[in-house]
Parts: sequence; C-alpha cells; structure tokens
Amino acid sequence: MPNNFPTPERVLVIVAHPDDPEFGAAGTVALWASQGAAVTYVIVTDGSKGSAEKDMTREKLIALREEEQRNAAAALGVTELIFLGLPDGEIENNNILREMLVRQIRIYKPDVLVTHDPTSRIVGGSYLNHRDHRTVGDAALDATFPLARDRLNYPEHEREGLDPHKVFDVFLIFSDQPNYWVDISSTIDLKIKALQSHKSQIANLDELEERIRERGRSTAEHVSFEYGEIFRRVQLNR
Repeated sequence: MPNNFPTPERVLVIVAHPDDPEFGAAGTVALWASQGAAVTYVIVTDGSKGSAEKDMTREKLIALREEEQRNAAAALGVTELIFLGLPDGEIENNNILREMLVRQIRIYKPDVLVTHDPTSRIVGGSYLNHRDHRTVGDAALDATFPLARDRLNYPEHEREGLDPHKVFDVFLIFSDQPNYWVDISSTIDLKIKALQSHKSQIANLDELEERIRERGRSTAEHVSFEYGEIFRRVQLNR
C-alpha cells in the first residue's frame, strides 16, 4: 500500500540496460532526488543488441545508448552513473558479476536498492521478462544479501577501505507480484522527459507521453492518486 514511503539519503539503482530505470522507476527516482537523496545508477550491460536498424553497429549503439542514459538521468536529478559495460544478452549471475555489484553496494551504501524482480518470468500476461533483467535482479539480490553484509565475502574490499553494508529496503521493478504503489503525480512529467531521451529504443515517440500517462493512471486505478508506479517492496530485517 502507498504508506511508509522511505525518505532515503542514498539510493542505488542496479539494472540491466539503459532505459530500464526510466521505464521501471523514473517517477519514484525523481521524487527521491527532489527530497535530497543521492541517487546512483549502475547499468550492467552495454545495451549493444537493442536495435533493428540495418546500418546500426555495436560500437555506435553503445555510445548512443550511454548518451541517452546520461540525458535521462540528468532530467531526473540522478547524482552518478556507473556503466559496467558487460555484453548485452550474455551476462551470467556468476562470481565476477556478484563481486562487481557488492563493490557498488559497499561504495555507495544505499538506504534503498532498486533492481529487477528475478522471479518474474511473465509480467502482466503479455510481457516476457528479458533474461538480462532476471539475471541482474538475481545477482543484485545475491549481492545485497548476504554478500555485501558479511565482511569475509571479498576480503580485498576491506583492504581497499570498503566496509560491509546491509541494505534494509529493496524495491523490485517489472514484478508480477507487486505490493507497493508510489504516487508519482508530481514527477510524471520528469518520467516522460527522461524516457524521451531514449530515442533509439522508442517507436512512435510522439505517442510516448500519452502512453506513459495512461500506464500511470492505470497503475493508480485502485489507489487515491492520479499517477502511480508499482513495485514489489521487500523490507529486510534489521
């Protein structure tokens, strides 16, 4: 339900591709940023496969999508962007990726972590959740608990001055088991502006605004605000 909304000092968003944070959580991110939170994005893949254009190359697409993501993040007030640059469509939940994500958690010490729901294979009866989404979500949750918490995981971090960190609040995007609604009526315009940055990924850009407004209205249909975003929220034991 739309209560007990956190007012974090630090938010870490770990997602698979450029544009995932905007589709999944841009209104909420903008709300936290407006409240003074330092929001960091970690984009795991290079986004290099997401184009059907005949003359598009991997190198051009990587550069284009990074620029689009930087513009979108700036529109929302995101503080910092980290691009891990792993190959789009080829990532695995392995020790290499988990160490990378634990490192980011220990560096940025988030009060709230936002990532993909790895349990969602089919969302809304009409969307097959991307394998990268599920893999990143799985690795991010593994990194959150117990790996980032326990100091004997990746002891080289401690030698580098990175202390263990425990995350208490997780917001999962693209979930088929949502349990938490956020009022984004005050930030829906920023969500739309951020999404408009992702020109390489959005067909019929002229129709985007109404599509996002309709989705926001539909999400908030059974709650008391005009536009909403929806999450599966997990509040971990302290």
